[in-house]
Amino acid sequence: MADSYSDEYDEDYEGDSKSRAELNAWAEAHARAAARDDDEVPDREQQWALHSRSAQEQAEADARQKDREDQERAAAEVQRRLAHAASSEAVFGEPAADPDPSGLQDRPTTAGQRPQPTYRADELISALPVHREAPAEKGVRGILGMRPGAAERSERIARDIAATSFRRPVTVVVANPKGGSGKTPTTLLLAGGLGQARGGGVVAWDNNELRGNMHLRTHETNPRSTVTDLLRAMPMLTKPDARLGDVASYLRHQIAGQYDVLTSATTTYAQIEAADFQQIHRLLSRYYRVLVIDTGNNEGSSNWREAMKAADVLVIPIKWKSLSCAAAVQMLEELDRQGPAAQRLIRHAVVAVSNGPGEVNKEIERKLRPYFESRAVAMIDIPTDPHIAEEGALDHAALQPSTRRASLELAARVAEQLTLRLNSHP
Repeated sequence: MADSYSDEYDEDYEGDSKSRAELNAWAEAHARAAARDDDEVPDREQQWALHSRSAQEQAEADARQKDREDQERAAAEVQRRLAHAASSEAVFGEPAADPDPSGLQDRPTTAGQRPQPTYRADELISALPVHREAPAEKGVRGILGMRPGAAERSERIARDIAATSFRRPVTVVVANPKGGSGKTPTTLLLAGGLGQARGGGVVAWDNNELRGNMHLRTHETNPRSTVTDLLRAMPMLTKPDARLGDVASYLRHQIAGQYDVLTSATTTYAQIEAADFQQIHRLLSRYYRVLVIDTGNNEGSSNWREAMKAADVLVIPIKWKSLSCAAAVQMLEELDRQGPAAQRLIRHAVVAVSNGPGEVNKEIERKLRPYFESRAVAMIDIPTDPHIAEEGALDHAALQPSTRRASLELAARVAEQLTLRLNSHP
C-alpha cells in the first residue's frame, strides 16, 4: 500500500512540474511581446507627429498659394481697368484717372519681399457682390421661394418711386370744382399709397372753406381734429419748442394707410380764408414731408386759390360723367389763362379716374379720354371698389388688391412729377 501511494505521489509531482514549466514559458513569451510593444510605441507616436506636421505645412502652403493667386488676380484686374482707361483717353481724349493717387505702387520693398499690390476704393467697391433680388412674397412664387413675376416686380418699382426722398416738403393738390367727382376718396387713396410706401410723413388735409366730407371718410381717432381746433391752438403750436406730437394731437391718424388727417370744420360758422391757409400750410410743412390737399368746389374762394399757389403737383379726379368732366375741362382752361405758374401745374398734372358701380358713360369716356390724356402727363384708372362705394370710412386694409395697386401706381406717378418739378424749379 505504501508502494501504491508513492507511485501516485510521483505522478502528481511530475504533473505539477510540467504545469509550472508551461506557465514559465507563457510568462517569458508575454514578457518578450510586451518588450516589443514598448519598443514600437515611440515609433508610432513619432510617425503620427510627423504626419500631423506634414499636413499642417501642406495646409499653410495651400493658403499661401491661394493668397498669391488672389493678389495676382486683383493686380491683373487693376491693370485691365488701367488699360481700359488709357484706351478711353486715346479714343475720346478724356484724361485717364491717376492709377495710384496715393503713390503706394512706387514704394520701395526690402530685400526678399514681394511688391504688394495696391487697391483703389472704386476698384474694391466694384468687386463687391451685386445686390440680389429678394424672392417673391406673393402667390405660388412666394411659397416656392422663386423670383418675383412681372407684376410683383412692377409693384416693387412703383413702391420705390413713391418712396422717393424730396429735398423739401412738397404739396399735392387734388382739385375738381364739381362735387361728387371723387376728390376726397382720391385724396385718401393717394395719401395712403404714399404713406405705405414711405412709412409715414404724409398728411391729408381737407381744405374746404366751409364743411367738407373728409371727417366722414376717415376713422375718428381724435375728436379735436379740425382746422378750427388747429387754428385755435396755433399760438402754442408755432412756439420754437413745439413738437410733432403737439401738432399730431389735432390730427387723425389712419393706421392702415400710415398717414394723418386734418379735417375741415364740422360747422359753417367760420370760413377758412387765405391767411388761415397760409398759417396751416407753414405749420404742416414743418412736420410733414408730403401734404396732400383736398379742395372744395369754389374756385373763387381765397383758400382754394392759395392751395393752387402752393401746389407742386396737381391731381385731377374725374368720373366718366358729363358734369364731372366738363368741370375739369373748365378748370384747366381757367388755369391756362392764369400765367406760367398755373400752366406748369397743368404740364405736371395727373388725372385719376374713379367710378362707382354703374357710373361709367361709355360715350363720354370715348370722346374725352383722348383729351385728358393729351393734357395730363399720366392717367390712372382706379377700379370700382365696393368698399369705396359704401361711402364710409376708407380703410386701406379693406380695399381690393387691384385698388391698392392703383393707389400705389397713383402715388408713384405723382412722386415722379414731384421729382421733375423740384429738379426744374427748386
